[in-house]
Amino acid sequence: MDLVLYAFLGLVILVVGILVLNFGMIYIRALFSGAKVTFTELVALRLRSVPVGMVVDARITAVKSGLPLTIDDLSTHFLAGGNVQMVVLALIAAKKAAINLPFDRACAIDLATKGTGKTVLEAVKTSVNPKVIDCPAQTSGKNTIDAVAKDGIVIRAKARVTVRTNLDRFVGGATEETIIARVGEGIVSTIGSASTYKEVLENPDRISKTVLDKALDSNTAFEILSIDIADVDVGENVGAKLQAEQAEANKLIAQAQAEVRRAAAVATEQEMIARVSEMRARVVEAEAQIPVSIARAFDKGHLGIMDYYRIKNVQADTTMRESIGSEGAESSSAGAPGAKT
Repeated sequence: MDLVLYAFLGLVILVVGILVLNFGMIYIRALFSGAKVTFTELVALRLRSVPVGMVVDARITAVKSGLPLTIDDLSTHFLAGGNVQMVVLALIAAKKAAINLPFDRACAIDLATKGTGKTVLEAVKTSVNPKVIDCPAQTSGKNTIDAVAKDGIVIRAKARVTVRTNLDRFVGGATEETIIARVGEGIVSTIGSASTYKEVLENPDRISKTVLDKALDSNTAFEILSIDIADVDVGENVGAKLQAEQAEANKLIAQAQAEVRRAAAVATEQEMIARVSEMRARVVEAEAQIPVSIARAFDKGHLGIMDYYRIKNVQADTTMRESIGSEGAESSSAGAPGAKT
């Protein structure tokens, strides 16, 4: 009986020794820090493969800052894949800045920023200290946003957007890229509605006011505080260039239409030449029928020998007059001033 009792006491002492060796310093550190934990919680953390020292230290930091976080809260967030230490630091920063940030929302933001290169602490700091976003972004490869006024002049503008994090919409809200895209669209729309480029140069603040009134931060993770036009410059005359290209296109169309009309005229001319040749052939054919008709008239008695001689005399007179007329024309041309002899 004494042996069993001694064995039981030895087992108890062994278990207590193991607990003291594993969790003694952590327990004492938490106890003297005012963030007391139990050995049961420490054992549960070890069984769930949760870093005991990290979770206890995070709770000590939270309790010292006035945040009543429990071991279960921190371990649950760790098991969900979150960064416990970053969440605690973010909660402390929010508390110091009098920002209402519940633990669950901080955990949601931490999980939402996982793998994005951002942290919940950065989100809280941006909410406290606003940051400036260049529009267009430096990573886009463009230095300015180009837009065309109604008079055809290109205006190159560069804006700087001051934003701060909206923690209530951070989870599920649009990112900085959406802010940059919306601001760029607003700048292009405002410049495009200007009658002349001079209006934009005279009142560059008109762009920022117009864009700011459009509530571009809706459904985003940020709140736009101001939009400032950092630079405005005049570019090329796109309107004149387009008009010149249109004029060149109109000229080519006119030339094509003229070529079509010329080709049609040439075709008509060739058709007329062919018709003239056809008419001449018909005249020759008709003249060839005259002797035949005269012979038939002789056979039928419709034409006498004297009638025939009169016809021949008329033909001879006509031939003589034509020859005389042609000789007179040649002599008059020969006697004209400057004519060759």
